[in-house]
Amino acid sequence: MNYARIPQDETILEMCQLGEDVLDSEQMQSLRNFTQHGSVTRYEHSLSVCYLALRIADRFKVQVDRRSMVRGALLHDFYMYDWHDPKNLRPLHGFTHAKEALHTAEKIFELNEIESDVIKKHMFPLNIALPRYKETVIVSLADKISATLESFHTVKAMRIARMCRAVGA
Repeated sequence: MNYARIPQDETILEMCQLGEDVLDSEQMQSLRNFTQHGSVTRYEHSLSVCYLALRIADRFKVQVDRRSMVRGALLHDFYMYDWHDPKNLRPLHGFTHAKEALHTAEKIFELNEIESDVIKKHMFPLNIALPRYKETVIVSLADKISATLESFHTVKAMRIARMCRAVGA
């Protein structure tokens, strides 16, 4: 990874170091081609969720397995279809994409229990299985915050997306 192009933000740098294997993968980079919310790509959204999860853990002084949380957050929406495209219509996308993301991630990466739980249960309460780890709760919260900010095109969401855009480029 070319760290010279990455914004000099401590959280972004930590995210890059802990998730380097995921960020450097061709499949992760391909998420730049899918829109997630508004003008934000799925790649930017995944990094934004990761960034917010780290900030939440720090703000509330929650001791977490930071590497597992980072990898789980980066892979939480790791499915390879455009859910906005009518040809890929999945009426229950909100309920099913987490399992699809986990299935895709397991094909490419070796995941531990925390990472798998984060990916599989990040849509709680739509996914009725309770999060088993605090990392999952934090990523689920970060995902809701990020999606809301992105959907309303807030200044904060666009600032985070701009920082994330340079990562792995």
